[in-house]
Amino acid sequence: MTKYILRRIGLMIPVIFGVLVIVFIINRMAGDPVVMLIGSDATEEEYASERERLGLDKPVPVQFYEYVKGVVTRFDLGTSFVSRRPVSEQILVRFPTTLRLALISLCISSVLGIAFGVVCAINQNTKADYIVSLLAMIVASLPNFWFALMMILFFAVNLGILPATGLDEWKGWVLPAVVLGLGPISNLCRTTRSSMLEVIRQDYIRTAKSKGISDNKVIFKHTLKNALFPVITVFGLMASLNIGGQVVVETIFTIPGIGSYMMTSITNKDYPVVQGTVIVLSLMVCVINLLVDIAYGFADPRIRLGYASNKKSKRAKKPARIVEVAQ
Repeated sequence: MTKYILRRIGLMIPVIFGVLVIVFIINRMAGDPVVMLIGSDATEEEYASERERLGLDKPVPVQFYEYVKGVVTRFDLGTSFVSRRPVSEQILVRFPTTLRLALISLCISSVLGIAFGVVCAINQNTKADYIVSLLAMIVASLPNFWFALMMILFFAVNLGILPATGLDEWKGWVLPAVVLGLGPISNLCRTTRSSMLEVIRQDYIRTAKSKGISDNKVIFKHTLKNALFPVITVFGLMASLNIGGQVVVETIFTIPGIGSYMMTSITNKDYPVVQGTVIVLSLMVCVINLLVDIAYGFADPRIRLGYASNKKSKRAKKPARIVEVAQ
């Protein structure tokens, strides 16, 4: 299992490198940031001086090499063209906010999604099943930006019980967390429902019921536990989409996170900030995928047994090879 985790961590390197190459090339195709900084009325001398200060006078391959070297050796994500401050420092200040918002919204989506899926599976083809499934589909069909604006209009403007922007108090976390958390509920609900219905029809569930085990114990200890494998897969996908959705939500609610920082830098054509934020967000997605792979081993004991059997088979083959060489 340890070797598998290390191998998965090693696969993150080409993924992050590929993302960096794509973002670096697209940034250079988006336009000249010097014009944004000094204006179109600047002289040629001022323009050339500003390009030299920003390091844009060098060939693009040289710029890319120096940037990658700084990231690998010093974790230096460059200096912002606009604020002239290190990008890594700004990201470190904003990262806890983005991470906290992601965790709160994922808790909302996972708890409600799995709970609704269990309710639908237990009450299959009943009014509760139809109502919960319909509500989950309606919530999933609402775009994040529209849902966020409607929540602000209703709870902040009309009722005045929640703040529209900012995180000055705990109430400021409610609207953005709910907007991010309600989207994945539908997929988690449907996946949990279908997976539980498949497990409920298995012979060992009928055997457990015939032994007189209580329904709650059968549902939560036997059925739900064995139905979590596909749910974990969907949860990992939803968590990755959650990271991308924060860019829009943080901008709408004026949250000082990485997503809003990236949106502002895209408008200002601030290359280092865009590259740095994309690297951090991509790394977060890779870590989520790694955690999902690790969770597979805890959810399904057969995976752990598979790793153990592979190790034993490799050890058993070594003496045979030695004998063959000796012969």
